[in-house]
Amino acid sequence: MDALLAKLAEWRRFRALVVGDFMLDQFHYGAADRLSADAPVPVLRVTRQEDRPGGAANLCLDLTALRGSVRALGVVGQDTEANLLRSTLGQQGVNAESLITDPNRPTTVKRNLIGLAQGRHAQKMFRVDFESREPIAPEIAERLLRAFDDALAQHDLVCIEDYNKGVCTHDMCRAIIERARAAGKPVFVDPAPATDYSKYTGATAITPNRTEAERATGMTIHDGAGPAHAARLAERILMDLELEAAVVTLDRDGALLMTREDREPIAVPTVARDVYDVTGAGDMMLAALAAARANRLDWESSVRFANAAAGLEVEVFGVEPIPLEKVHAELLTQSAKQGGKLFSEDELMVHLNAARGAGKRIVFTNGCFDVLHAGHVSLLEQAAHFGDYLVVALNDDQSVRGLKGEGRPVNDQERRARVLSGLHAVDAVCLFSDETPIKLIERVLPDVLVKGSDYAEDQVVGAGVVKRAGGRVELIDLVEGLSTTSTLEKMRRN
Repeated sequence: MDALLAKLAEWRRFRALVVGDFMLDQFHYGAADRLSADAPVPVLRVTRQEDRPGGAANLCLDLTALRGSVRALGVVGQDTEANLLRSTLGQQGVNAESLITDPNRPTTVKRNLIGLAQGRHAQKMFRVDFESREPIAPEIAERLLRAFDDALAQHDLVCIEDYNKGVCTHDMCRAIIERARAAGKPVFVDPAPATDYSKYTGATAITPNRTEAERATGMTIHDGAGPAHAARLAERILMDLELEAAVVTLDRDGALLMTREDREPIAVPTVARDVYDVTGAGDMMLAALAAARANRLDWESSVRFANAAAGLEVEVFGVEPIPLEKVHAELLTQSAKQGGKLFSEDELMVHLNAARGAGKRIVFTNGCFDVLHAGHVSLLEQAAHFGDYLVVALNDDQSVRGLKGEGRPVNDQERRARVLSGLHAVDAVCLFSDETPIKLIERVLPDVLVKGSDYAEDQVVGAGVVKRAGGRVELIDLVEGLSTTSTLEKMRRN
């Protein structure tokens, strides 16, 4: 079974400290269907306004969506925007008590104007920034480090989200990394665009994109270069900064991982997507990488997980934290595309845990499904309507022979599973060897157990088990005159 999916089935909560540049993203939505009379510029008629945490604050929400308990450490102004930012973070479950107020600088605000023209999708027209890029004052830095020292022992990991807004100075990053290393806490960094990454020396991992890595190393790699060429960037960063791992994100080419342990580049491909908005993908990448490592995933599995999360991020407009269940479902979909819908019992339970985590109802039915006919299809389609995820327990060849006699099955178990997997109504197929699937039913405990109406409810194997667990039994009318036996008999007569 895929080690990554197995780990996701056992996902545990973690505690993260986020240090960086906290911002408030403001969005003004409206119609932009005319030009100004006094200048050749579009006029935005605002109909809706929205405030969202941005920068390091967005990273906090990403970590929370991945079941992290998060504490925010940064600097804001003494203004209305700071109050909005604290309130918004608090509503999302982020501890914002350690956001330090500096009356001498504004809260960083990005005000976005988004217009809808000619009935088309929303398009960002313009952005106005309110900010200071001056390094924070020594007394503010001292207060921030005291807050960091007070909180470090209660957290599992540290994230640095650097946007070059004055908080993540060279001295601040060095102090954060040294303190975390002394306490045995990993540090994950999303670096700012810079020609010098020395302030991140000694961190656990860093996640620049290709352009940022080129700028930091002075090594230009042409746009058409593949992951193998990007390995040079990763190796330079890895060795210069004394990291455990370097992850260079490569847009449509996925990501390139290199670890100090083996120094071999690992290309992690991405799934082709209809990219809508890349905003927030870097934050999601860092959050998912840190969360995966907190759950003891190996480096390659962690990057695969982070890559999937970042890929989902680019499919939405603006910034939207991607919850664990959605990333899990994406990886399950990728796995199903590679290996079909036939799972072992353990693999099935991984899929079911993810489905239940997403609030889906599990439906279960079973049978030999030897020579598939319209009656089978009707039963499965009706069964699927009772829930969100249909599991078909399939008698293996030995079990079919025991029930039907020699000469059956006509089609072996792999072929029968392949045909069932091709049906849209079916989400998973699992083989069983016993005369009945009672052991599998006891393990799955479906919300709905489905059987044909040729059975009475008290004759349905597992009915009592399912009902005691709070589920129900549904009996479906069969299509008259259709059965595998009658189909085979008709073939013999012909």
